[in-house]
Amino acid sequence: MSSDAFDDRKEGFERRYALDEELRFKALARCNKLLGLWAAEKLGLKGAEADSYALSVVMSAIDEGGEHDVKHKIRKDFHAKGVHQSDHQIARQVSKLMEKAIADVKAGR
Repeated sequence: MSSDAFDDRKEGFERRYALDEELRFKALARCNKLLGLWAAEKLGLKGAEADSYALSVVMSAIDEGGEHDVKHKIRKDFHAKGVHQSDHQIARQVSKLMEKAIADVKAGR
């Protein structure tokens, strides 16, 4: 394999990796938004309040650093409002919504 062919192949892998990471980031942000909307409904929020809450969930992942913090925020908010959802139920919702988010991102939504 020539040096040029190797460099082209390497650049192709690097572009693919960058695209995969971008899609992963978009899917995670979409999942967190959907999770925030789901939690907002459980909290009795509607309209602009629900949208604002969903944005706060997305921001908690960015500010605090990940999925664990999103679940912690929702758990804390549910507890404060007396919403009964187990950690398992929240985790199951995350899994379900991540599948939807991945499909949405792949479909360009």
